[in-house]
Amino acid sequence: MSSARNMEIVTHLINDTIEFYKWTLTIADKRVEKWPLMDNPLPTLAISTSYLLILWLGPKYMKNREPFQLRKTLIVYNFSMVFLNFFIFKELFMAARAASYSYICQPVDHSDDPNEVRVAGALWWYFISKGIEYLDTVFFILRKKFNQVTFLHVYHHCTMFTLWWIGIKWVAGGQSFFGAHMNAAIHVLMYLYYGLASCGPKIQKYLWWKKYLTIIQMIQFHVTIGHTALSLYVNCDFPHWMHYSLICYAITFIVLFGNFYYQTYRRQQPRRDASSSKGGKALSNGALNGLSKAANGAVAMGRKEEKAQEHSGRRKRKGRAKRD
Repeated sequence: MSSARNMEIVTHLINDTIEFYKWTLTIADKRVEKWPLMDNPLPTLAISTSYLLILWLGPKYMKNREPFQLRKTLIVYNFSMVFLNFFIFKELFMAARAASYSYICQPVDHSDDPNEVRVAGALWWYFISKGIEYLDTVFFILRKKFNQVTFLHVYHHCTMFTLWWIGIKWVAGGQSFFGAHMNAAIHVLMYLYYGLASCGPKIQKYLWWKKYLTIIQMIQFHVTIGHTALSLYVNCDFPHWMHYSLICYAITFIVLFGNFYYQTYRRQQPRRDASSSKGGKALSNGALNGLSKAANGAVAMGRKEEKAQEHSGRRKRKGRAKRD
């Protein structure tokens, strides 16, 4: 009886979920439903599942193989991502400006206004760019840079692509433009750095600003929380559950990126200081020991000279005594 009861509960839960999804489709953005990947979530989920499978099978495949260099491929890929993100930023900024968007509160307009459709199109490209970014991980695996495939890396890539499908499906405009155009601008700088780094050691020596990219990303998440909280405060006509979810999501990134920054840049500082202080002690100890050895040598030589002079004096006195 208990087994049948449990099956009944599960069946009701599945049916309620399906009914809820059907209801949400009635309030979805009709403009995007025929766009690639936007008809239903299955293609997006299939791509994300394939990504996770590559994460599992990729290292096994590369285990006994030499790493690929992919230098030219990385140069083309990274600079292509620079242009794509710049295009997204430019489209969002120009379209939002033309539509007189507010940076404090901007409700979604599902109309066919050219500027609104332009914003929706740019947001769709932003969503697509997050799928293309899965190649970051693929290239790490092919180059056997497994240490780069961290939890932060996987969490960031997998969730951004999957969750932005929801954003495009229901809110392709309004408040959604703010975070997307800010993130696209940061990714222009980020992929520019990676593109230049791919060019080799001659360029890499000038790339001193890597840690500032992490700082800018953390500032981005704080700005996102502040902007979203302000929207809630003024009771902006935008789904509040999305606002609250975005705040929680941004907090997870602040924690993860903050930990990455500390482990990569701050934690190494004391070690360098300690090693330099140890070196200083070794040098000072060596100098002191050298000086003490020199001093001891000088004292020993002085004693030998004194003994030699004393012995010579005795011989002279003995010679005088014999002559007398």
